[in-house]
Amino acid sequence: MSTLRLALVQLAVGAQKAANLANARSKVLEAARAGAQMVVLPECFNSPYGTQYFAQYAEEVGAGGPCGESTEALARMAQEASVYLVGGSIPERAGGDLFNTCTVWGPDGAQLAKHRKVHLFDIDFPGKIVFRESEVLQPGDALTEFGTPWGRFGVGICYDMRFPEMAMVAARRGCIAMLYPGAFNTTTGPLHWELLLRARAVDNQIFTAACSPARDLAATYHAWGHSTIVDPYARVLATTAEAPDIVYGDLDLDLVADARRSVPVTTQRRFDLYPDVAKQ
Repeated sequence: MSTLRLALVQLAVGAQKAANLANARSKVLEAARAGAQMVVLPECFNSPYGTQYFAQYAEEVGAGGPCGESTEALARMAQEASVYLVGGSIPERAGGDLFNTCTVWGPDGAQLAKHRKVHLFDIDFPGKIVFRESEVLQPGDALTEFGTPWGRFGVGICYDMRFPEMAMVAARRGCIAMLYPGAFNTTTGPLHWELLLRARAVDNQIFTAACSPARDLAATYHAWGHSTIVDPYARVLATTAEAPDIVYGDLDLDLVADARRSVPVTTQRRFDLYPDVAKQ
């Protein structure tokens, strides 16, 4: 399979979990009707984004299948739409700890992967925004990939995008894309959202995509939006603004090999001078 239709659902997320799940289902089915074979939801798609909300909306997340209202809904969505579904992220409760967790589902409703956000969003822009996920969340301790008929995909969540090693490791292990459910804000978004996606793409000659919630100025956290798909040459294939939307991109998977033939950095690296981060 040399092409893949990818859809990013830039979802309007509110305070009612049931409404968020129903809205997500509606949009996943809409994307499938438009030909999407893989659909990505945004970070914290089932709850408002904020440290004050994580405990209230948290659910258990099973290691091998649905284990809570949101993951049960995701499994049903994937099966009903017959798509590969990257289920954004939800607050996960595991014992006494909370995580920011993404689950991935196959067209048969089976869980393919589970990624806990590795790098927690702790920033301080004086006079603009202070945010510390580490006040309530624990970091994940593993990198995540999943297989499909088109190839392997790596998964990160939002702030993970800023750490190039994750994408480097995924690419050198054979992944053709990195997918990032994310929720940059109106301070960091205009500065770095597209820049980071293009950087991860050009560094590793892979596709990159990031799916944001829609912006809600009545919420306590204002998401940047601008869900975006980038190709292995770092060209923006598709994007949008801040409103609810579905972003579609037809990925020509032959571009990965084409980019690596044209600019063969994958064979020109000097591991005699610097380490290969994929060797762990």
